[in-house]
Amino acid sequence: MNLMNKMLTAPAVVLALWAVNAQAANMDEEIAQRIQPVGQVCIQGEECKGVAAVAAPAAGGGAKSPDEVIAAHCGACHNSGVLGAPKTGDTAAWKERADTQGGLDGLLAKAISGINAMPPKGTCATCSDDELKGAIEKMSGL
Repeated sequence: MNLMNKMLTAPAVVLALWAVNAQAANMDEEIAQRIQPVGQVCIQGEECKGVAAVAAPAAGGGAKSPDEVIAAHCGACHNSGVLGAPKTGDTAAWKERADTQGGLDGLLAKAISGINAMPPKGTCATCSDDELKGAIEKMSGL
């Protein structure tokens, strides 16, 4: 009977060791998933895996119209003149600024870099220079 117990115990021990080893492997995978970085830094011009899927929806399928840019980003301040922002449609105020800033291109440069309380690109970080210029033209009437 002693030999029989040894023959039955040996496979049970091997099976138990295999199960512990498999569980440890699963735990290692779970730990690796839990401590995985939440993001990654990509450098322009270098391949960055997984970013195309994120960047494509942000593109929105084409250029934004001036009305879309104004409604989403500019109107909050320029419709009411918050903190001295020239109001939409007040051509005289916009012309005065354009004359001191170097025309429409000067206004665009200030919109891109930010001016006074307005942050760079007026909170529209995804807007192109042409989209910003279109919004300025529409708001200013210039």
